[in-house]
Amino acid sequence: KLFHFFLSSDQDKSKTGAGVSRQPDASFSQNKILSNFPESGDDESVHSTFRKSLFKTSGYMHKNTEFEDSSVDVKEIDTFLNTSENMKEARKEGLWKDSHYAPITKDSDFTLHSVNDGNIASKTGIKMKPFSNASEILDITGTTGRKLEILRAVTEIPTPFRSIFKEFPYFNYAQSKALDDLLYTDRNFVICAPTGSGKTVMFELAITRLLMEAPLPWLNIKVVYMAPIKALCSQRFEDWKEKFGPIGLSCKELTGDTVMDDLFEIHHADVIITTPEKWDSMTRRWRDNSIVQLVRLFLIDEVHVVKDESRGATLEVVVSRMKTVQSSLWRLSENPNTVPPLRFVAVSATIPNAEDIAEWLSNSTMPAVCLKIEEDQRPVKLRKVVLGFPCSDNQTEFKFDLTLNYKIAGIIQTYSEQKPALVFCATRKGVQQAASVLAKDAKFLLSVEQKQRLQMSANSLKDSKLRDLLMYGVAYHHAGMEVSDRKIIEGAFAAGDLPVLFTTSTLAMGVNLPAHLVVIKSTMHYVGGVFQEYSETDILQMIGRAGRPQFDTTATAVIMTRWSTREKYIQMLNGADIIESSLHRHLVEHLNAEIVLHTVTDVSVALEWIRSTFLYIRALKNPTQYGFSPGLDKIGIEAKLQELCLKNLNDLSSFDLIRMDEANNFKPTETGRLMAWYYIAFDTVKQFFTIKGTETIHELITMISSCSEFVDIKLRTNEKKVLNTLNKDKDKITIRFPMEGKIKTREMKINCLIQAQLGCIPIQDFTLTQDTGRIFRSGLRLT
Repeated sequence: KLFHFFLSSDQDKSKTGAGVSRQPDASFSQNKILSNFPESGDDESVHSTFRKSLFKTSGYMHKNTEFEDSSVDVKEIDTFLNTSENMKEARKEGLWKDSHYAPITKDSDFTLHSVNDGNIASKTGIKMKPFSNASEILDITGTTGRKLEILRAVTEIPTPFRSIFKEFPYFNYAQSKALDDLLYTDRNFVICAPTGSGKTVMFELAITRLLMEAPLPWLNIKVVYMAPIKALCSQRFEDWKEKFGPIGLSCKELTGDTVMDDLFEIHHADVIITTPEKWDSMTRRWRDNSIVQLVRLFLIDEVHVVKDESRGATLEVVVSRMKTVQSSLWRLSENPNTVPPLRFVAVSATIPNAEDIAEWLSNSTMPAVCLKIEEDQRPVKLRKVVLGFPCSDNQTEFKFDLTLNYKIAGIIQTYSEQKPALVFCATRKGVQQAASVLAKDAKFLLSVEQKQRLQMSANSLKDSKLRDLLMYGVAYHHAGMEVSDRKIIEGAFAAGDLPVLFTTSTLAMGVNLPAHLVVIKSTMHYVGGVFQEYSETDILQMIGRAGRPQFDTTATAVIMTRWSTREKYIQMLNGADIIESSLHRHLVEHLNAEIVLHTVTDVSVALEWIRSTFLYIRALKNPTQYGFSPGLDKIGIEAKLQELCLKNLNDLSSFDLIRMDEANNFKPTETGRLMAWYYIAFDTVKQFFTIKGTETIHELITMISSCSEFVDIKLRTNEKKVLNTLNKDKDKITIRFPMEGKIKTREMKINCLIQAQLGCIPIQDFTLTQDTGRIFRSGLRLT
């Protein structure tokens, strides 16, 4: 069978190889490289022959193209190109071509060898191309080939704040474009830019604007930065603590489940860094919490998350609540001019309807600015590759995932350009398996200095499996590891000594590990006992790790998925998916919270509130998405939204979570208050209503274990043994109410951990201890 690899690069103007047609000047970043692998996905021997040929080809390739610093641009490599005869043919056909890179420093070279074929390995090593020296690159800002005049200089920033931007002399293209609006106006602002465009700096410009305008001393200024992922918040907190501390601003990270200490500490913080969920639960107490009224700048990172089915609604109501709080302050104030304005600045990945987000963030007096930065303006050009692999119907996700491990060597060989690669895997176990397979499949020849540094790192590691792998130039990294081991691996990767790092998607969100090549190995991950596709946010976050601005001018992201879902990911990477709201799915909880807050006091205010949401903006444009008939006009759609509202209000009142008085005003009940205050899902509340008061502890624990608040807890295969021992074991202490049969669901795991904790049974397993902590933090709210 033949294997086809199509590669492309911006240099590629050469003749197209057999039957692969392409626009001659298609822009680099837009290339979609598609590859189809043969049906015999499971045949190990096929893989190894493939690997042999691939590495062999590559060996010749470099030999024939004079090793110095030429990278090879291959239109199509067929596996029969491994005789020198064929190579000559290929060269005649114009399949090989040199392309030139920035000058090279001799410090960190990896060389990659094929292990499957000793004689080739000994003759031709494949030089891994080392990093370029940042100082030798033409133009550090990554705008090579563009005129520098359009870039704005950091010297424009007033001296007291210049230290915030001390890492570079010029703002990049996207930042320069946004600078006037951000720094010299107070307008609400939406910027739609590819991940890796330097959006953090745009937020910093908005903060600088606020500080320039606000008279000293800065007493009652609050800036809120909101990002969907806790790890992004931690990263921002570490970064901003160092940047803003020296100029007198204090930062506070607010992501956990604590309540009272947070309220106290936020009083003293100028910059609050938080997630939508946490800010929602904080602002649900806003009447007795004047802090919310002091917020002058609201920064929303990854605003496209508003479309996320499970979490988008929270982001949406939080923003709408901030708008409502602002307008009620205006309404209640004798002189509206004394109410300081609240400014929104939001950043989104590339989406087609950024204007809708801007419309949503506009206020009555001033429309928001919407700035779109095209993909080709990214400081590091990103090539995106979607590879489809056959997956037969009887093949399980696990099995498919395993077969992909044997393709990694080829992909790294083809796309890494001998620079660091980061591979995302679905599970912690998968990370270790994939790393072991690669260490057997490919041998990286490292320079003497690199070997010495890796040896030193390896000596400090506690994990012996990892120690062995590290000497092969391969490592893994996940949240269940010792923190010290993780730090060592991160250090080696950041220094450029480690050619390939395998990691889980969750951990990498929070660790800033840029790589030249990012590979997403399989687009399914294991959540709550089932496989599901990554959300778009996850995918964009992972791809955003491609490209190290200080070393690279180009980067590559490869997505490995099933043949059937290939098209979907190509669409996603093109930013072609329109962002819709998912608030209608979670309207009932959020309506209740607004009633408890007195933001919504009667039906007319409920409609006013609905009008402040993104749902309203999208429902007018795409009614069918929200279950309304397509021919409706604005009045019809508003009537439908009103109906939806009333249905939810009736649901709330049927469980006595709200009541109506004679004047048709809503009043929250004690239960409704508790639901909003403790952030309980409506389904959980309904479940609690079935309690008779005669339940045993056993029954109560079983009931709590099935609450939807615990959906994030996963049952991992490697934990079952420990859990089964806790459940039933004649030789050890076990839980008080053992469950029938083996532990096989998330609910059973939660039940087991709650009982173990309450029964003071020690658990040695680190990940289970972590999970128990999470269960008890949510459990304290629920109970």
